[in-house]
Amino acid sequence: MSTRQNAVSRPDWRPLLISCRGEWGSVSGRSRPVYLGVDVGSVSTNFVLLDGQGGGSAVLWKKYLRTQGAPLAVLKTGLRLMSESGNWQICGVGATGSGRELAGVVLGADLVKNEITAHAAAALSVDGSVSTILEIGGQDSKLIILRDGVVVDFAMNTVCAAGTGSFLDQQAHRLGISIEEFGALALRSKNPVRIAGRCTVFAESDMVHKQQMGVDIADIAAGLCAAMVRNFLSGLAKGRELLPLIFFQGGVAANAGMRRFFSEALQQPLYVPEHHEVMGAIGAALLAKEAVGGGTRRTRFLGLDKILHSQVTTQVFECGRCPNCCEISEVWRDGAFLASWGARCGRQGRADQSG
Repeated sequence: MSTRQNAVSRPDWRPLLISCRGEWGSVSGRSRPVYLGVDVGSVSTNFVLLDGQGGGSAVLWKKYLRTQGAPLAVLKTGLRLMSESGNWQICGVGATGSGRELAGVVLGADLVKNEITAHAAAALSVDGSVSTILEIGGQDSKLIILRDGVVVDFAMNTVCAAGTGSFLDQQAHRLGISIEEFGALALRSKNPVRIAGRCTVFAESDMVHKQQMGVDIADIAAGLCAAMVRNFLSGLAKGRELLPLIFFQGGVAANAGMRRFFSEALQQPLYVPEHHEVMGAIGAALLAKEAVGGGTRRTRFLGLDKILHSQVTTQVFECGRCPNCCEISEVWRDGAFLASWGARCGRQGRADQSG
């Protein structure tokens, strides 16, 4: 397969997750049963509704929203947009992402899972033979190794912004182009330049130097893509065997330049799922469906009315009740304590006055 094609070359490959069909909001005037998956990250918050009828798991609706440092507000915005898109009956809710604990409490999630498990579940629902998942989001990147449908190893980069979507976003702005143009521009490069990619500061300095030398911006864009790929493979993938079938997930998977350089470096094609940008949310919804027994058990979902019309606040503080000095996060709804997390001992800070 050409490295510039975003297609699957295997003739027997068929995605199980079909395209987004928001018009499926009702069946003969009745609400349609669905499973909600929410992936709350530092850059984006993603929502997905999976079909709850029959044995399928079709994506009926999805939404990608910028978190902008306000996860509580974006959760409400996403739920409002969801309610306006159709007549849905929520049968189960799953939460994942760095803000999964908060989302789980606010929504009344049936299941709260880490991103690794969620992304793996989503990929396996598309093709059970997937062996490697490359996932690059706004603020982190992940490598997931699977064997026979089981996660056996993983690695995450959450320390440095180099090699993430926000890094590409910043460099696209510096080059005076939109992030949507970035990948296509990189593909037009005739002579990609080498750019330091291990650190955002060095990369920006190197890029400015190349611009001052009059290097074509297409060659700079290609050089940045190549640098990100080198950074990923020499960091997260070092010492790990990346076997096919290889999935490329996350928002950065839409970048044709990144697909090309990953494919060339690995010397094999990458497969980009149709809903690559919301695979974490899809995985959360699939796991929620399993958690409620496919609808045989009642969901813990609090309901749209309660979520949208209540006042939820959070507090973060350092607990001094023992030498651990843990950072505790508390959630309150309409002045009433809901939940807390972060304690390494059995106590959870101010709301727990025992012991």
